Amino acid sequence: MKSSDLPLNITADDVATAAGVSRWTVNRAFKKDASISSKSREKVMAAAEALGYVPDLRAVALASDRSNLVALLIDDFANPHKLVMLERLTRALRSRGWDTMLVNTLNRNDAAPALLNASRRRVDATILIGIQFDDEVLDAAYKARHFKKLIIFARSSENEDTISISVDDRAATIEIAEYVRDRGYRKPFYLAGPRTDSAHLSRKETFVDFWMQTFGETCDSVPVPAYDPILAADIVAEAFGGKTRAELPDIIVCENDALALGTIDAIRHRLGLKVPEDIAVIGFDDVPQGESPNYRLTTYRQPLTDMANYLVDVLESSQTTQLDKTFIGRMVVRESA
Repeated sequence: MKSSDLPLNITADDVATAAGVSRWTVNRAFKKDASISSKSREKVMAAAEALGYVPDLRAVALASDRSNLVALLIDDFANPHKLVMLERLTRALRSRGWDTMLVNTLNRNDAAPALLNASRRRVDATILIGIQFDDEVLDAAYKARHFKKLIIFARSSENEDTISISVDDRAATIEIAEYVRDRGYRKPFYLAGPRTDSAHLSRKETFVDFWMQTFGETCDSVPVPAYDPILAADIVAEAFGGKTRAELPDIIVCENDALALGTIDAIRHRLGLKVPEDIAVIGFDDVPQGESPNYRLTTYRQPLTDMANYLVDVLESSQTTQLDKTFIGRMVVRESA
């Protein structure tokens, strides 16, 4: 049959006629777990491909209590790790029959409206990846709308209405701090990210506490208002420009790789120093850029594939409580420290 001879709007009835089966069989062939013989499914799929038929996912969702659609709210695209997380998450979701609606939350004021808008869609869950979803925003969203599941990914949250899937920040930071101690560094400086009230990281606090308990000394730190390499470079250059060698730290421990990349750029190109000979640098996340010859960044790798697969397990679970889970990653040692 020529493409010009095909109906403009191919329906399940057209596929059923071409395959010599019932419309009911066509519908079941496109359901992931439906009971149907492999022979019947093959006939339907062959007819559908020949006719160019694509099932109406909205109609399928309306006939079910599950849409297999999740809203993915994300911010902070200056952080290269967000793209890695997106790739791992969408790969895990698509491999198991889930689709995503991506929403870029522009700033904190946009976070609450974006959450409310997502709750009005027919999604099975809302996944938050970012720094703008604090307790006030989450509480306001819950008072206004009901979520089937609200998942905080790659951060922890104490909000009882959310599900947290994250790396064990405390265990990871202790491993980093022990590495710093064991390599003989004694003048660390901690470059932290934005401070938030919820959906937070505990990396800075854990490192500072470890250093005080181990050596009885404080570890100075400064926050960067966003996980942005350029902002990080500006702040590092401002903090250490004009300092004598004796006043400089021997290592800068960064809350994530975005800050670490900016720190290395500042040390080399703004302060005129060498990494790691003058100041060593450690990051967190293991973004692809960190492995490049320009950085060779020592860092901590989050097990994102395992975390993403568990997130899909959560989506497919009938449970709604006691689903929080933390994961253990590993150090990746390169030349920066």
